[in-house]
Amino acid sequence: MANARALDKRRKSVRNIRKITRTMELIATARFKKAMDRATAATAYTRRITQLVSDLASSGLQVRHPLMEPREETNSALLLVLTGNRGLCGGYNGGVIRQAIPRHSELKASVSKLRLEVSGKRGISALQFRDIEPDEKFLNFDDQPRFAEVEVIANRYLEEYAAGRLDRLDVAYTRFVSIGRQEAIVETLLPLGGIEGADSDAAVKEVTTGESMYEFLPSAESILEEVVPTSFKVKLFKCFLDAAVSEQIARMVAMKAATENAGEMIKQLSMTYNRARQSQITGEIMEIIGGVEALKK
Repeated sequence: MANARALDKRRKSVRNIRKITRTMELIATARFKKAMDRATAATAYTRRITQLVSDLASSGLQVRHPLMEPREETNSALLLVLTGNRGLCGGYNGGVIRQAIPRHSELKASVSKLRLEVSGKRGISALQFRDIEPDEKFLNFDDQPRFAEVEVIANRYLEEYAAGRLDRLDVAYTRFVSIGRQEAIVETLLPLGGIEGADSDAAVKEVTTGESMYEFLPSAESILEEVVPTSFKVKLFKCFLDAAVSEQIARMVAMKAATENAGEMIKQLSMTYNRARQSQITGEIMEIIGGVEALKK
């Protein structure tokens, strides 16, 4: 049986670890609530601006925008991978990498020029371990990404797409569906082929009937020039927000599980320690009794 002192030392170590994991769980919970509020607000805004573009497309006018038209040939593509800067969040980072690597191989085989941009230390190190070197690295995005930071990246993508240096943009990230469901996906953001359809039934009805509930001044075309780039920026920003809230949920769940496992381990160590201590005490008593009996002879 193990030494009682060693068991007690190990039990104290597990208790200290449980304090750390419990603290990290509480911190992740607080950050998750803030990130979820931002992601929920961005979802509502994204749906509304998508519906506005749907109204423009169904206004009865021949409105077109370069961002909404697919290229005849895809010669240049870019894959953006959104991961976390820290670990201890279960399979969050691994799920994104497992989705990104097949898409990277697929694009590399079909596109003559492919660039890879990665956000997060974990994604960078995971891809470098697989001998895939990112062309651009972002380490400034954490649990609260700011729109101004994302807008800088979005403007660069828009400029390259308008200039013909970029034909396709894919983003690998973890989409936030609900508190109990997050899924790692790869979504194509450029060209904006699916932006004409909104999620609401009213928007679908407007597309079908060709009727619009808006009057456009000075024209639908001029408004489209402003709304479509904005909708792309909002969509990209929502990807970052979804990734942030999904990471906090994954960390919260992982730390909760670690805390519970530490508690179970402490119970098992306590039982083993009590048995070892009882056996040690029994042995000491037997030694004392044996010594007393020896003195009587």
